[in-house]
Amino acid sequence: MPELTRRHRHNCWHIYYGDVHVGTIAERVGNPHDTDPWEWSCGFYPGSHPGEHRSNTIATFEEARADFERAWLVFLSDRTDTDFQAWRGERDWTERKYALWDAGKRLEPPSYGPGKSCSRFMKCPCGEVFDMRGPDAVLMHVPHITVISNAL
Repeated sequence: MPELTRRHRHNCWHIYYGDVHVGTIAERVGNPHDTDPWEWSCGFYPGSHPGEHRSNTIATFEEARADFERAWLVFLSDRTDTDFQAWRGERDWTERKYALWDAGKRLEPPSYGPGKSCSRFMKCPCGEVFDMRGPDAVLMHVPHITVISNAL
């Protein structure tokens, strides 16, 4: 089982469990002087539900670290390997997306099917998936869609 590790970055500590970024401990800036100067947050998404994320402010770094570790044990007890893999999948997809953008390329359209975004793409009865925002593609498939609609 991996251990928690911290990486210092821009006035805060990023906390990792293996390769998954699971939280942050940071010194707060811009807040009134009579408030807690440290803040911690514990949780990651995707891989958890929004209500499972925990955070708080506290007086010292040592207290923030101890509070984080207690919250992490509770959060970790409800995690499965699938939760961690969901976070890794999102991280990897985001890296691919930005690499394509940096190379001046566009993302492939999402696949048509259950669980996939289909508000822009439609699968024609002829079997081709087309972009409904492209007038030429829509006009080309209208006869196919009309024949099937009339048959119903």
